[in-house]
Amino acid sequence: MTLNDPAAPLYADLAGDCHVSFEFFPPKTEKMEAQLWSAIETLTPLQPKFVSVTYGAGGSTRERTHNTVARIARETPLAAAAHLTCVGASKAEIGEIADAYWEAGVRHIVALRGDPPEVGGTFEPHPEGYKGAAELVEGLMQRHPFEISVSAYPEVHPEAASAQSDLDNLKRKLDAGATRAITQFFFTPDAYFRFLDKTLAAGIKADIVPGIMPVSNFAATQRMAAMCNTQVPSWMGRLFEGLDDHPASRQLVSATIAAELCRSLYGGGVRDFHFYTLNRAELSFAICHLLGLRAAASNGGTA
Repeated sequence: MTLNDPAAPLYADLAGDCHVSFEFFPPKTEKMEAQLWSAIETLTPLQPKFVSVTYGAGGSTRERTHNTVARIARETPLAAAAHLTCVGASKAEIGEIADAYWEAGVRHIVALRGDPPEVGGTFEPHPEGYKGAAELVEGLMQRHPFEISVSAYPEVHPEAASAQSDLDNLKRKLDAGATRAITQFFFTPDAYFRFLDKTLAAGIKADIVPGIMPVSNFAATQRMAAMCNTQVPSWMGRLFEGLDDHPASRQLVSATIAAELCRSLYGGGVRDFHFYTLNRAELSFAICHLLGLRAAASNGGTA
């Protein structure tokens, strides 16, 4: 049986040759802190390329993001990446934040323009700040030799003037020194592969890593999708109908949808996946297992 043999079971004997990374958000409470570290402990044996920690709108989680990233770098074998945005900070302030990450042993930054503090607001550059992510990448590279990831939008950034201008902006970010682009989440393989074709036609050779969002709460996912211009297929809504009071069944449906998306991407040659975990490990762990990844033997936990 070959890799894409229709007669073969969908996940039979996959080679385990893919690479994964995981995104977390900084916790607000002790309970959320415990949940985060439980997720990290569960996912660490999968030996991800890196794990990243988000940065709240308007820089609202700056200190919590730093503390979480620094602790991951200090207490685990994982390569920790910090999200950093242009919002509400001067170039000098961002330089100080970058210096603090470098001193904490963090060598990877996810450089983003960032969202305005108010939902529905528009981005306004700081008078002494960077005008966008491409400038931020350039500034960070002048400060330290960071590995830098940036964002990409298979279904076009909601504020972009056009698909072409969005693609041009991605190319500027990569030309400024970014290593890879991680996509916004999407729910159909075609959305990714069409976008990949466009990036190749534009001369972009950097890795375009698909961002995968296992759906733990369909209503919340719909809200997030509307904010970032991600199309939610109507069939997905029908699959989640009637499952509000059945959390275990909802988990199975969610895992199935995300795993089938990943399997389709894998069949098309994709070998790198970035999971938006929402600080929950089990769905991402199960999908990685189906893709052939196996947890390495524990050597005593994360600390």
